Amino acid sequence: MSFGDPNNPYGQQPPQPPQGGNPYGQQQGQPGYGYPQGQQGVPQQGYGYPQQPGQPPVQPPYGAYPQAPGMPGMPMEMPGLMKTARVLLFILAGLQIIIGLIAGIAVGTLQDVSNGVGSGDKTSGLAGVGILVAILVVALGALSIFLGVKFAKGGNGIRITTIVYASLMLLGGVVNLFGGQGGSATFGGLVSLAMAGIILASMVTSQASAWFSRPRY
Repeated sequence: MSFGDPNNPYGQQPPQPPQGGNPYGQQQGQPGYGYPQGQQGVPQQGYGYPQQPGQPPVQPPYGAYPQAPGMPGMPMEMPGLMKTARVLLFILAGLQIIIGLIAGIAVGTLQDVSNGVGSGDKTSGLAGVGILVAILVVALGALSIFLGVKFAKGGNGIRITTIVYASLMLLGGVVNLFGGQGGSATFGGLVSLAMAGIILASMVTSQASAWFSRPRY
């Protein structure tokens, strides 16, 4: 086969062999098309930002996610002292509402009897005071129920209100204890002292502070 005159610039030139004996014309040591090859013995990094050796892991740009329920350091379950104080609040609320209703009915009945015998004007003032006391006792019972319900999701304000409430109940119990002259008021003072003392003692503990100051999501 003849490739023409070698001195003819327009003649057909013989094909040149590929460099380095590579039939595809690629230089040795150069990667071809496709995925880049990593260095031998060095694992390839996955998708995402590259991480330099010796540097700490890259943190998410918007901070860490909130702590999941049940993780350590977050008291997600109500402590036993809080449960005890809550039950006592409900019991105390029931007693207060029952006593307030009975007292109000009794005062109203006595005033009706007094009006029937013609002395209603003399006892109306005492009857009014008795009705106000009965309403106050029922209102305290309603407050006890409110505080007990709010123990589950309430904040530090519920704890402070419970401390004030228990302190007032302690004061009332002391007055009934020493002024009841051994009657029903004395017994009521003992019950009030016991319940209010337990409630107040549970509210000033570190468990109560941690429970009512816990984060809520």
